[in-house]
Amino acid sequence: MKRSIMLLSLASTLAACQTNGAAVDHPARGVSSVNVPVVTRADYAFDLNAPDGTLSASEAARLDAWFRSMDLGYGDSIYVDGAYAYGARDEVARVAGNYGLMVNAGAPITPGAVPAGMVRVVVARTRASVPNCPNWENASRPDYGNMTMPNYGCALNGALAAMVANPEDLVHGREGSGVGDNRTSVKALEGYRKAIPTGQQGLKDINTKGN
Repeated sequence: MKRSIMLLSLASTLAACQTNGAAVDHPARGVSSVNVPVVTRADYAFDLNAPDGTLSASEAARLDAWFRSMDLGYGDSIYVDGAYAYGARDEVARVAGNYGLMVNAGAPITPGAVPAGMVRVVVARTRASVPNCPNWENASRPDYGNMTMPNYGCALNGALAAMVANPEDLVHGREGSGVGDNRTSVKALEGYRKAIPTGQQGLKDINTKGN
């Protein structure tokens, strides 16, 4: 009888330890933050008259005014599309150079066809934000399901999304340019090798009592 009671007690204990599979797989049950930066992209198009791929002075001025209204800056990507894109690319690049930007190869797909005798300048802009933050839907209290608070990660990832210069860096790493300077790459190593070992200077006489 005693043995039966012990087996029944053990079975009850094991049953109590079983949890719902959905709760175990809940994203909040872990050390990773549920609130993470989300990167969105928007493409802005501007059509210019460019017969034979040449921009007139007035069209270049229009393009410059559009760039200023867009507050063009680091992180924006510029493309040229259309039948005369190859010829107009250099002239668009001259205007974009005033903002410290270059024209990228290719062009994203935009609604509608580029009219004849014109080129389409596209500015692709990405933004990073953390949706649903701040989130205080649950009061601060003990959580016996071992779940993180709904606001967990909002401060850190929100600051990261606000400070990152180019949100695309959150999606994929930066590709190398293929150009390197050997002197720059070994500068830290040379400093380490030329430094005098601390052991050669002997022990320092330190007085902690003052003068």
